Amino acid sequence: MRVRWLVAVVAVLCAANWLNNVALPGAYPWISLVEVLVLLLLAAGAGLRPDDLGLARPTWRRGLRWGAVSFAVVLVLYLLALAFPAGRDAFLDQRAHLSLGGALYAAFLSVPVGTVLLEEVGFRGVLWGMVCRLRGPVWATLVSSLLFGFWHVLPSLGLGGNNRVVGALSGSTFLITLAAVLATALAGVLFAALRWRSRSLLAPFVLHWATNGLGYLLGAAIWAISG
Repeated sequence: MRVRWLVAVVAVLCAANWLNNVALPGAYPWISLVEVLVLLLLAAGAGLRPDDLGLARPTWRRGLRWGAVSFAVVLVLYLLALAFPAGRDAFLDQRAHLSLGGALYAAFLSVPVGTVLLEEVGFRGVLWGMVCRLRGPVWATLVSSLLFGFWHVLPSLGLGGNNRVVGALSGSTFLITLAAVLATALAGVLFAALRWRSRSLLAPFVLHWATNGLGYLLGAAIWAISG
């Protein structure tokens, strides 16, 4: 596999980030489907097999088992956080201030299709698989996680205004963005390690959805209760 394929994938991800966050944010779930297709075509052109992408059928059951455990851990941690006032305040994010229909749409369509599918296929699937072919799984984990952190620069720009707990911690957009990049890079390491350990993209997909999707559902519930 040649480096040019890797450069092409990074370029597609950069374009996707700009389209989804700046140019056409309202249509990002549907645009993400096209972006995923382009990424998979690049993977095929580079000669990656389903096993390289974490999509081989024999790994599905193992991936779902790891995913189920990850889901349970996230759910328990979220419920524990809700037991404390500061934890409940953290869920009062303006992005989750939604009606029941809006929360269901976010949790079961925009998050899994627009966010999780694109990011898992892009970073833990195609990008991880390409770098792994070139330099091995450790480099694949480091490179994909670092780029995953930078991927969140644009989404983090309004974070202080959306979440009052984050805004109260620091009024500096730079510090909030830096913290978001570092946090998501570390999350990327966790997702990549889960993909590496399970050999399946399904495991980090479920964990990623649990982190975001449950956050929307619980956040909408807390907003409704708080009035």
